[in-house]
Amino acid sequence: MEKKLVRCNINGKDVETYLDVRSSLTDMLRNDYRLTSVKKGCEVGECGACNVIIDGECYNSCIYLAVWAEGKHIRTLESLLGPNGELSDIQQAFVDEAAVQCGFCTPGFIMTAVKILESGKEYTREELRKQLSGHLCRCTGYENILNAVEKTMKKRLGKA
Repeated sequence: MEKKLVRCNINGKDVETYLDVRSSLTDMLRNDYRLTSVKKGCEVGECGACNVIIDGECYNSCIYLAVWAEGKHIRTLESLLGPNGELSDIQQAFVDEAAVQCGFCTPGFIMTAVKILESGKEYTREELRKQLSGHLCRCTGYENILNAVEKTMKKRLGKA
């Protein structure tokens, strides 16, 4: 087994670890850093449960090799909590809109929503639906998730 030192920034903290060069970013985040919001779903990049933000772009961490994280800035759902554990506006919107049932897909959806919201752009409902289409949810039927993202977008843009 070949190992390599990987240095990166995770949720604002510089870290380094030796890992198997075949390890996925999902495995590194979960096993080495205990960031359990990063879910192991399909492990082939189809469900979005493992979605994280790397240098400002969304990626399915299950098909992203951990060694590719060298020098990158990675954000997981854990980065969104306030200093006293308070939820971010998008997390609260998911609660308020009943967009969470079992919760397995929720962290991935929220990280995609973060990317959408941080663009500062206003999207139509259809555009939001398309941007969220890389995620599978077996519980909510998607409408409440879409409502939560749309509501937060409008609130941030002062159009609530």
